[in-house]
Amino acid sequence: MGIVQVITLAIVQGLTEFLPISSSAHLVLVPHLTKWADQGLEFDVALHVGSLIAVLIYFRKDLLLISKAWFDSVIKRKHSQESRLAWGILLGTIPAGLVGLAFSDFIEHNLRIPLVVAGTTLFYGALLGAADIFGKRERGEFSLTWKEMVLIGCGQALALIPGTSRSGITMTVGLFLGLTRTAAARFSFLLSVPIIALAGAHDGLKMLKNPANVDWGSMGLGMVVSAITAYFCIAFLIKWLSHASLMPFVIYRLALGVFLLFMW
Repeated sequence: MGIVQVITLAIVQGLTEFLPISSSAHLVLVPHLTKWADQGLEFDVALHVGSLIAVLIYFRKDLLLISKAWFDSVIKRKHSQESRLAWGILLGTIPAGLVGLAFSDFIEHNLRIPLVVAGTTLFYGALLGAADIFGKRERGEFSLTWKEMVLIGCGQALALIPGTSRSGITMTVGLFLGLTRTAAARFSFLLSVPIIALAGAHDGLKMLKNPANVDWGSMGLGMVVSAITAYFCIAFLIKWLSHASLMPFVIYRLALGVFLLFMW
């Protein structure tokens, strides 16, 4: 890939991973709109790892706190709301992990097409709008029950379908469960850590089997640009949700879906 393509895709990934507008949708669409060759799922995962780095840096204090609490719960049998949240994040990761292992090849070869992206963009965009309007928005992430954390995790599994939006669908479920916008976003971002790490490790091991066929330079550059862009995007969204709604993102998704149907 050329450097322009790498940087463009990395910026698109960084901007769209945590905004509820679907990074996978945009990574599928960019090659179609620019006539570039599809960059492949492996490069997409590398860009997602860049986004993971951004989450680890932005939420470093929270992650250190809940990680320490998790170890205390295992070693010392000392439980707290932080350790409970840590276990919930791990539990919520299982659905997406299982679906990814079972269907990742099918998704890569059959669902990375504009028509699928258009349908999921419209449907889940409308669902996000309904959640933003009708959700009670009165609970924090620490109030989630085990069942509710699994439900959000099942939503994350749906995001393997391009156009769904991992942050969008997990925030949608969280809002329907009564979380505030900020709490839904925070839990969504924390929930992204294990699944992106697992996907990166899975694809990394595959690439190491044939290292000569991997463009490591492009992947490294893409990860760095994606991480920087995603960090500022997270900061923006957290600040935005403290005083504003998700409707601008809903409107964008609906407009994008209609555009895609018109084009394809």
